[in-house]
Amino acid sequence: MTLSPLTAISPIDGRYRRTTEELAAYFSEYALIKYRVFIEVEYFIALCESGIPQLKHFDGSLNKKLRGIYADFDLEDAQWIKDKEKETNHDVKAVEYFLKDRFEALGLTKSLEFIHFGLTSQDINNTAIPYAWKEALSKIYLPALKALITALEQRATEWNDIPMLARTHGQPASPTRLGKEIRVFTERLTNQVQLLEHLPHAAKFGGATGNFNAHRVAYPDMDWITFGNDFVNSTLGLNRSQTTTQIEHYDYFAAQCDAMKRINTILIDLCRDIWTYISMDYFKQKITAGQIGSSAMPHKVNPIDFENAEGNLGIANALLEHLAAKLPVSRLQRDLTDSTVLRNTGVPMAHALIAIKSAARGLQKLILNEAALRNDLEQNWAVVAEAIQTILRREGYPKPYEALKALTRTNEAVTQDTIAAFVETLNVNEEIKTELKSITPWNYTGI
Repeated sequence: MTLSPLTAISPIDGRYRRTTEELAAYFSEYALIKYRVFIEVEYFIALCESGIPQLKHFDGSLNKKLRGIYADFDLEDAQWIKDKEKETNHDVKAVEYFLKDRFEALGLTKSLEFIHFGLTSQDINNTAIPYAWKEALSKIYLPALKALITALEQRATEWNDIPMLARTHGQPASPTRLGKEIRVFTERLTNQVQLLEHLPHAAKFGGATGNFNAHRVAYPDMDWITFGNDFVNSTLGLNRSQTTTQIEHYDYFAAQCDAMKRINTILIDLCRDIWTYISMDYFKQKITAGQIGSSAMPHKVNPIDFENAEGNLGIANALLEHLAAKLPVSRLQRDLTDSTVLRNTGVPMAHALIAIKSAARGLQKLILNEAALRNDLEQNWAVVAEAIQTILRREGYPKPYEALKALTRTNEAVTQDTIAAFVETLNVNEEIKTELKSITPWNYTGI
């Protein structure tokens, strides 16, 4: 079958293609090839500027044309490389041959052997992949996540003064405010985003086993460590790992995976809470004409956006867990297991993106049912017991906790009248009694 959203094996490129297609520019096979071409070209330009005698004749006049190779890179170019890979059975070597072909077209025949000079394929992969990951994080993932946080903060502000019964262990507890409970998640997410953004994007660049062996033997008087640092840190905007094997050790990447896992876990917590509030009728959902909630029950409007988000966040976390656990482990100076795993770095980000967009969509559908929140509070006057016994403690009243416990821990309903009658039995002055009677489930919400 011809590959299409209908025939794709993964729902990322199938059912959810419209949601995730913007990530193709960073994580597709085409994207990986293009980023490799980008690294190779910029490396060649850096060599020309390094003072190598054989490249001194390059004055930068051709840099625009050289950079045009990756700036104008298209699917036809990528296919040229894939066809060459069938001959070489080596993906990075095919990129090298592509560039030699393009350099020859520019009349640079004498400089062909300085393409990929002294490098191993992982010098290209371990800069191209973190570069693409960094770009996708900053341009796609983080903007979507921050937009969700902003939408949550807007709802938190809108619902700031809405009193709500809290539930601890699933049981009625001291009242809170709906806006504050939403803001719990905006604070958690904001803190974790800050941690994620502060993690370096590490890259490996140092030859076959990380020691610049080939570079050093060819040009022993050059400071190759400084060259590598300048190229990776300044030109590419990454952080060069100083002591490596053939590959990047992926410790910072693993930390990024762990940071994303925490973000996803917080989002799962959010989705489950909102799902529960919907089931409690605290929220209604906007109805879209023509849409169906159940094939059998016509009345249903299901919280599918939050369920979809939760499911995709779980898949993302399972993959992030594997990436974080597997990539930092490699036999001796290198084995190949990281290669196929790295090709999946975009998959958990795609599932997270699906979830973020789904949660944002669900948030827009919520309609506050304030009557249900108020009714829940009205049915649970027992929650003011904490307030009453605390004031009695303040006044030095004997055993106030025990008195309220006896009043409230029964199977009989505790109402406003029950509380008022209890207050009248207390041996306190009228001012204190008035203070106690003024406490209600909807004004006992704290700061």
